[in-house]
Amino acid sequence: MTSVASRWPARLWLIRHGQSAGNVARDAAHVAGAERIALDQRDVDVPLSALGERQSQALGRWFAAGGGLGAPDAILCSPYARAHATARLFRDAGGAAMGATLCTDERLREKEFGILDGLTTAGIAAQIPDQAEFRRLLGKFYHRPPGGESWCDVILRLRSLLDTVSLHYAGQQVMIVAHQVVVLCMRYILEGMSEAEILAIDREGDVANCSVTEYVCDDKGLELVRYNVTAPMEDDVAATVTAAPDARVGARG
Repeated sequence: MTSVASRWPARLWLIRHGQSAGNVARDAAHVAGAERIALDQRDVDVPLSALGERQSQALGRWFAAGGGLGAPDAILCSPYARAHATARLFRDAGGAAMGATLCTDERLREKEFGILDGLTTAGIAAQIPDQAEFRRLLGKFYHRPPGGESWCDVILRLRSLLDTVSLHYAGQQVMIVAHQVVVLCMRYILEGMSEAEILAIDREGDVANCSVTEYVCDDKGLELVRYNVTAPMEDDVAATVTAAPDARVGARG
């Protein structure tokens, strides 16, 4: 009989990308009361900010110094520029095991926002009030904007991703570098949560940029040991803790 431990990585880290130029633009839009976020590129192409680059390097140095209590043998990351840059800078700073692979997987991409893309909460209310009302009625877990995804849609693709992780990375130390909603939806799957439970965690605060969420495999499966740990930034004078939602999450509540 195959044991539970033999089906999962020995250790799994979930990392949100470093601060992006989109995070900065979103903050500026909200301060200004603007309806639209000032970005002129695809969400997939939004780069890290200079601070985001320092955060990614700080994370790598923290792992290299033993703060992660291990080093990833494999890194899986979102294809979005900000996530891929975070993973590369982390590895280049010495955070990964020698010869660690870096694999891009589109199932780790940011939640797609469809017609809400680029709008602030105020912009959605002003320009697409029917979607603001649909979201109020359905809740953020089930609301799917036209051309976009609900949290359930993200969860569906992540269940497929976890099948791949189980098949190819059992017994290894694995890091996933992706986005805020991906981190939360992974918790929902791995811990068997309800809609109410994961949204309660979401309401407690944002997943910080380059924060560490960690699972260790035991005879019960993957068990959460750390969530949203920001020690890599707190311990590094070159980095600062940031926790702004991604720029395209206009309907965040």
